[in-house]
Amino acid sequence: MSIKSFIQIIILIIILVILGSVYFQYFSKEKILVEETTNLKLQNEKLYNDLENKILELEKKNNKLRDEIEIKIDQLNKKKELEENLEAQKKLDEIENKLKEEKKLLDEEKKLLDNAKKIETAKREKEKEKLDEIENKLKEEKKLLDEEKKLLDNAKKFENEKKESNTKEKKIINTVKDVEYITTDKKGNKFRLLATSAKSNTKNNNILDLKEVRGVITSDIRDPIYIVSDFAQYNSSNSNSKFYQNVIINHIDKEIICENFDIDMETNEAIAYNNVTVTDPKSTMKAGIITFDLETKNININPKSDETKIKVISD
Repeated sequence: MSIKSFIQIIILIIILVILGSVYFQYFSKEKILVEETTNLKLQNEKLYNDLENKILELEKKNNKLRDEIEIKIDQLNKKKELEENLEAQKKLDEIENKLKEEKKLLDEEKKLLDNAKKIETAKREKEKEKLDEIENKLKEEKKLLDEEKKLLDNAKKFENEKKESNTKEKKIINTVKDVEYITTDKKGNKFRLLATSAKSNTKNNNILDLKEVRGVITSDIRDPIYIVSDFAQYNSSNSNSKFYQNVIINHIDKEIICENFDIDMETNEAIAYNNVTVTDPKSTMKAGIITFDLETKNININPKSDETKIKVISD
């Protein structure tokens, strides 16, 4: 129930009381009735005016209170909205920072991926170059095999002539042009020897004297050794060779110049001696003796040649 309704009820009760009083006085005291009625009327009017003023004041206070409540409610709503906006802005800032970090990580991953692609491309190009080198090497080896086959036929012809000569026990010196000898040991090392001419040694039928000699020692896992000399002796019984006079040896990046170079296929060792010079892209040096391990292709350079006695072969 509102204050206004409550006041109206009070006024109604007062009016009823007044009317009752008037009615009572009217029947009991007719003489005083007019005066009291007049006074009562005035009093009622005053009371009514007072009540009406109080009601107006109460309504004003009620309206003021309602306005204050609405203002406070509006302030609370604005404060709540502001807090919600601040919280939403904070979340937006967090999301934005997270997105920036993720973008940074993506940029780093993209950079790493680009570097990996570059490395992979370089690796493929390098592998392609290696494949091209292998292909070219295979072509060269095929060409050499064709030459070897041709020279092998000549060598077989020479061996047949040699066997016929030994059977008849004739001490005749045989000369063959463009010869080639190929030997492979148990380790897989292949020794290929070519010469413009070959003849039987007068003292030992197992030894051949060669002129303008070229040799190469190869394996499946090691770099080859190339030999060039004016002369050489080849022992057909054990495949040992002795190169002499203007001997040049090439292995990887080293060039060795000497007067003698002996190869022992049984021990897989070779030795260079007499006026030995070693040259590589960085230096040139004199050496006494150089030994080769044909199995591992390791080289041992010994400058103290005077400590070793070596049999020298000359033409």
